[in-house]
Amino acid sequence: MPISGNGWEILIERHSIQSRAQGTRPRTRTVGSYQVFNNGVPVQGLSGTTAESQGPSSNTTKGVRILSGTYPLATQNGGKYATIHYNPNPNHTALRRPGVELLKTGHRSEILIHRGIGFLASVGCINLCKILPDASEPISFPGSRARVIAMIDNMRSFLGANFPHDDGFSIPQATAVIVGDP
Repeated sequence: MPISGNGWEILIERHSIQSRAQGTRPRTRTVGSYQVFNNGVPVQGLSGTTAESQGPSSNTTKGVRILSGTYPLATQNGGKYATIHYNPNPNHTALRRPGVELLKTGHRSEILIHRGIGFLASVGCINLCKILPDASEPISFPGSRARVIAMIDNMRSFLGANFPHDDGFSIPQATAVIVGDP
């Protein structure tokens, strides 16, 4: 298994590509699965499907999925997303939505694990969702948002005093492990 078995980890395994026509242009997403681990033990209820941009994977080209690898995590402190001080309003238009930032992504920044909606709500980021059996299946915003919040809550609980008290800081002992390049 590619995880280290130490600390808080989310394993994302990419396995397929889904495409569909939308208006005059095709839309493509990379689909995978995720599982959260606390010291190598799978956390029940913190698993599901991921959706990302199309490939090829790159840590230099914007708009595509990032390379497979292990990335340290940080609390996000942006205008649209935050980890700790996200907006509790569940409306999909409310800004400061819940999300977590991946660090050490090469020339790319603001690569996040965040909520999805519709076909894909991501430009290089990772959306969590329940299931995407084919390209016609949309990402449910309420379900995706709840999965991101559950991930953040588990990270905060598991790491305790090591979890930052504000947005914009590295999260010690927390990593995202991404494998696969369909």
